[in-house]
Amino acid sequence: MPSNTAAWLTKVGAIPLDVKPAPYTPPTSHQIVIKNKAVAINPADWAIQKKGDMLFPWLAYPYIGGSDVAGEVAEIGSSVTRFKVGDRVFGLALCLAGEGAFQEYTVLRDHMTCRIPGALSYETASVIPLGLATAASGLFQKGLLGLQHPSVPPKPTGKTLLIWGGSTSVGCNAIQLAVAAGYEVITTASPKNFTYLKTLGASQAFDYNSPTIIPNLITALAGKSLAGALAIGAAGAHAPDQSPATACVQVVSACDGGHKFVACAQPPPDNLPEGVSAKFCSASSIKDDEVGRAVFVDFLPRALEEGAFVAAPEAEVVGRGLEGIQGAFEVQMKGVSASKIVVSL
Repeated sequence: MPSNTAAWLTKVGAIPLDVKPAPYTPPTSHQIVIKNKAVAINPADWAIQKKGDMLFPWLAYPYIGGSDVAGEVAEIGSSVTRFKVGDRVFGLALCLAGEGAFQEYTVLRDHMTCRIPGALSYETASVIPLGLATAASGLFQKGLLGLQHPSVPPKPTGKTLLIWGGSTSVGCNAIQLAVAAGYEVITTASPKNFTYLKTLGASQAFDYNSPTIIPNLITALAGKSLAGALAIGAAGAHAPDQSPATACVQVVSACDGGHKFVACAQPPPDNLPEGVSAKFCSASSIKDDEVGRAVFVDFLPRALEEGAFVAAPEAEVVGRGLEGIQGAFEVQMKGVSASKIVVSL
């Protein structure tokens, strides 16, 4: 059995992460083990380190975090048929026993994992999993937006979706998934990212810092068949106390008909207007229903191979080795736009 090493968070507030030996966890029947080659950093990773007892009180310490990982298959479970030892893959690490990304070997669920096309590096592939899964939860799960699933080629619906925060990790994936599912996408971002988001499939992009962003979006959606909204990212500078979800609620409530539902990457607002619904979306929840398989198994492998889906946002490699993860936290905390912080292993 291989030896393993991890970047442990021994307790809330412990800085830096403690790089030391960790158990090697073999796969169950529908799992694989990968030797990690790259991990990507998300705000939740450093939030757990700084405020895990308040934000995630159920976590037990010492703890191995990390959700975004790419690597080489080292071992497969007895019922796994999609992969073989040596395959290059990326997947969503679930931060359970043996399943955190910040270690040398990570356990992945086979239906939450995808093979990496030949032209894609481990570092580039590692930006996909968590943003993809969060977007998929909000877009496709029953009880959330419940949209038509993505396909290659798309099956047009004639409906339009609002995505607030298109240049975020979740937003870049959500735009592509929604377009692949047959929806027109209107999004918000900083003007410098408008062109990039249109290359991902957005039909229109609006400056979320504009003092007229709400009426601008209402006008853009006028006369369209509304599929709902996905709220991600930060509030605009004109209303710093207003969450993206609150802004989206204002927009959909003013639309004439359609699906007045806002899927939220953060807690939804209270006191919703009559006729408007909102609900929190969770990346890990898609492992338990048909959405995980629909995205990671049925859609993504072909979409990546044919260029119908690209790894986004762009990877920004800032360190190497498990010892580099703490420094990557510091870079991510300063804020990024249309990029994702990555560590090579």
